[in-house]
Amino acid sequence: MLLRIEGLLSADKLAEARALLARAPWVDGRVTAGHQSAQVKDNLQIPEGCAEHRALGDLVLGALERNPLFISAVLPQRVFPPLFNRYEGGMAFGAHVDNAIRQITGTASRIRTDVSCTLFLSEPESYEGGELLIEHSYGAERVKLPAGDAVIYPATSLHRVAPVTSGARLASFFWVQSMVRDAGQRALLFDLDMAINRARADLPSGHASPTELTAVYHNLLRRWADA
Repeated sequence: MLLRIEGLLSADKLAEARALLARAPWVDGRVTAGHQSAQVKDNLQIPEGCAEHRALGDLVLGALERNPLFISAVLPQRVFPPLFNRYEGGMAFGAHVDNAIRQITGTASRIRTDVSCTLFLSEPESYEGGELLIEHSYGAERVKLPAGDAVIYPATSLHRVAPVTSGARLASFFWVQSMVRDAGQRALLFDLDMAINRARADLPSGHASPTELTAVYHNLLRRWADA
């Protein structure tokens, strides 16, 4: 499932993020790339563990926890601490697939990368190029969103970042291990959750259908989830 999450960061939180980005140090982005990805990756990243990285990560994680659309679509069990990158001067990231398992830096903990997420932090008119291109069965989806918006997509997808030919593209990226491993099951649960919300809005208060559908949702989640 490929899904846009509008306004993941509010205007206030986006301003706070930009202030942190402006004073953060930047290093070669290949420090977090696997062997294959490192051959096609050309960008900058904020080093993990610095004060700005920790503050930015907390800001993004707080926004995720408050966003019901993200929770419904992803059903997160664990979120990899968000990373932050910068593309400028022709930098790009060639076609690649994200590593299936990622170790959280400085710990023995690992997560399975079921879902990838990119949170855009630069306004699209401030840079040329830099589209996120995600391959799926109907071709390549080109994604270039307003600052504060995010896109979630299967971590199994072949994807790339087009060269940034002017300006600078700043973003956060991270992965999620879902309680429901199977992408098809997650998509069904998401569709059912959205249908329940519409039924609650459209039907008279006290109507039995939303409650009955909610029971189906939770019984499916109970069957499929690894909590």
